[in-house]
Amino acid sequence: MTQISQQALELAVKQYRDPYLNKDLYELGAVKSLSADEAGKVTVSIEIPYASKGIAGAVRELVSNAIDGIDGVESLDVKVSQRIHSHKGQKDIASVPGVKNIIAVASGKGGVGKSTTAVNLALALQAEGARVGILDADIYGPSIGMMLGVPQGKRPETREQKYFVPMEAHGLQANSMAFVVTDKTPMVWRGPMVSGAVMQLLQQTLWNELDYLILDMPPGTGDIQLTIAQKVPVTGAVIVTTPQDIALLDGKKGIEMFRKVEIPVLGVVENMSVHICSNCGHEEHLFGQEGGARIAEEYDTTLLGQLPLHMTIREQTDGGNPSVVAEPDSEVSRRYKDIARRVSAELSTRERNLTGSISSMSVTEH
Repeated sequence: MTQISQQALELAVKQYRDPYLNKDLYELGAVKSLSADEAGKVTVSIEIPYASKGIAGAVRELVSNAIDGIDGVESLDVKVSQRIHSHKGQKDIASVPGVKNIIAVASGKGGVGKSTTAVNLALALQAEGARVGILDADIYGPSIGMMLGVPQGKRPETREQKYFVPMEAHGLQANSMAFVVTDKTPMVWRGPMVSGAVMQLLQQTLWNELDYLILDMPPGTGDIQLTIAQKVPVTGAVIVTTPQDIALLDGKKGIEMFRKVEIPVLGVVENMSVHICSNCGHEEHLFGQEGGARIAEEYDTTLLGQLPLHMTIREQTDGGNPSVVAEPDSEVSRRYKDIARRVSAELSTRERNLTGSISSMSVTEH
């Protein structure tokens, strides 16, 4: 029987380059074991460092195909899993119990689809194999409950008269000021009260082993947003904008705000990038073109993705059944999942928080 060359095996595995980080599996530190026995069976264990369930099958197939042509290989066992680590937030801010990473989703102005993006990003990260929660920090206009289909008037359970048990919706752990007050109660609060309420919701919710907590920030870049950004241990931020010039201007302010408080901006999501006619399918750039790409280039960050202005996205989200769960195989869902992998991959390159929660691992393809 032909002796299988270890060097040939390693070269074959190196042929696969990660599509999000542009590194081979050895550069990623993703190859945990690679061996061949005397009977010609090759065993490979690969551990992707970000939420990647949607591409695990492709990784397995491409690596298998590369190894299959090596002399002496009789059979293959390729395992693909993922491990999501805890990463550092701003300095000297204590991490939140039960939460590895907090991702702030923000916009410089209202009306750009920030909350819709936050909800679908959370669901897309979950679809990619992560444990995910979402916190509605938009105190003046909380909408996450409605978007997730939480019945109006439903209240979270409490423990020890102090802690909230997060609501479960579409598999996500969620909390919002909307769960505590009625939709007819206006939040006539000054800045310190708002940021205090957000901190209370964050710290007094019993989050259960989350890989990611999505923080749906209030729109704008004023004192409230800045205070929250300074007090919450955010590991990365996503800016949502439209191609419109005024939205881009406000999006830039959002990037500047996070940089001021030393929170890494993971990238920009361009929402409403193109209108797709529901009757004929014609595409039209109502708000301009390539604005997200320009702002990403100007600030040396990533264009995470572009999402269309489509009536079904609004209808599904308003109906409490967001696109990623309503139509998981649609083009819109595919884009959200691609954005989720990009966000998770970008975050995986940041400095790890070695004092945080134990990293979670899941085998996604065997």
